[in-house]
Amino acid sequence: MSIRQVTVSVNGVDLQVTEAGNPSDPCVVLCHGFPESAHSWRHQVSFLADAGYHVIAPDQRGYGFSSSPKRVEDYGIRQLTGDIMALLDHYGHETATLVGHDWGALVVWDAGRLHPQRCNAIVAVSVPLTPWPGRPTDLFKAMFGDRFFYMLYFQPVGPAERELEADVRRTMHSIMWGASGEMYKGIPTDIPPMEGTGFLDMFTDVPERLPSWLTADDLNTYVKQYTNSGFFGPVSWYRNLDANYDIMKDIPFDVMAMPTFFIGGSKDGVIASRLDTIDTTNSITPNYKGSVIIPEAGHWTQQEKPDEFNAALLGFLRSL
Repeated sequence: MSIRQVTVSVNGVDLQVTEAGNPSDPCVVLCHGFPESAHSWRHQVSFLADAGYHVIAPDQRGYGFSSSPKRVEDYGIRQLTGDIMALLDHYGHETATLVGHDWGALVVWDAGRLHPQRCNAIVAVSVPLTPWPGRPTDLFKAMFGDRFFYMLYFQPVGPAERELEADVRRTMHSIMWGASGEMYKGIPTDIPPMEGTGFLDMFTDVPERLPSWLTADDLNTYVKQYTNSGFFGPVSWYRNLDANYDIMKDIPFDVMAMPTFFIGGSKDGVIASRLDTIDTTNSITPNYKGSVIIPEAGHWTQQEKPDEFNAALLGFLRSL
């Protein structure tokens, strides 16, 4: 199945889109996380197209060679979900199954409440449903006090950009290794102070070689994309957490009547300490269909264990 890469102008931005399959087939939209791009779905695009789906995988706003608006508020949840809905309009789809990894999972969960009529199913990867009990940054400050937490470090404009852009190759190499299953050492108990700590300080003892699942060409692709985009756009997604909470807090979860599903990795630091709570949390949605936890997979679930991931995803899609 041929893969097409095109630029699509929607919702006030130009998005680089990786597309495959017949536009008359059921649509699956693949939404990447941080710091990734549509390249993170390289093992899924042809697979899903060959299975009979029209696949749309955008480099979302701020990423790669897509538009990077200059205001923090341009990366709020209405804009992020609006881009996805505008892509459906562009390709002539009334509905689609939305699959989101990491930040993409937050986007597709919220799309299920903001645009329920457009979502025929939702698959979240790595990040379970998150029913925030209050504004996220207030919760983080209460939880971490004067200890480092990267989402709080990301809030002011400037420090994160300077750190992550200083050596993009080192940044991407470190993050891809640091959050992978091959480097997983359990949940850290010694958290450094907020003052004087950077994001990349979380990743220690990173080997010079690449993880087994990441090729030199893959890393080069990410480096080229982030050298172009910088990190203001991607990090500004985090700067909208509180504003997104204000938008979403009064929208009930039971509007998400569509089937929902979860895929994660047993060595993903985002969920490894709470695997026993994932189904309980996700089942707040009224039509939750369960989860698949892939052994030995780290945070980069669909990249690290593509065969297992594809089997889990297709199994769910076939059940619809």
